[in-house]
Amino acid sequence: MRQSYASDGVVLRTRPLGEESALLSILTSELGLIHARAQGVKKMGAKLAGALQTLSESELTLVAGREGWRVRGAVPRTNWFSLLTPASRTRAARIAALLLRLVPADEKDARHFTLLTAFMTALKETPEAAHEALECLMVLRTLEALGLETGDLPGDREAPFSIDTLRDVERKRTAFVTRANMGIAASGL
Repeated sequence: MRQSYASDGVVLRTRPLGEESALLSILTSELGLIHARAQGVKKMGAKLAGALQTLSESELTLVAGREGWRVRGAVPRTNWFSLLTPASRTRAARIAALLLRLVPADEKDARHFTLLTAFMTALKETPEAAHEALECLMVLRTLEALGLETGDLPGDREAPFSIDTLRDVERKRTAFVTRANMGIAASGL
């Protein structure tokens, strides 16, 4: 019998795998970014379907096998897709795409998961006018976690997306966007 792993995770992308299954890209708190197979998740009435939608945060039970990771169980925590406005979902999707592009798979680093959940919470709670600064700061914090951004960032680790921090980013927007673009270019991806 294979060993099971329990971890919180946010589904970043769902791709079809046959008629009834899906290949999920999940950012987890314990295992980092993983790609896992979910069997039967597209069947009518599938138990795991609600917990494994794109941009949903769930408590996952995962099994490592010969062919990679497999989702054995999932308990939904937060469905960010339903909680966010359409404009906020677009921002969340761009950040998810950036994470998929830059974060190496199977690298055990909890910072990315912590940042993503803080970002989603901030998207839900901050005014729409601050969302551009929020997205820019999330990109910079992701680059910092990957070692691609070494400059000083406003705010602190306990409250990475506070309103005061976002105001500071708005005031220096051009400089922060330039730094974000340089960091992404430095990744070579």
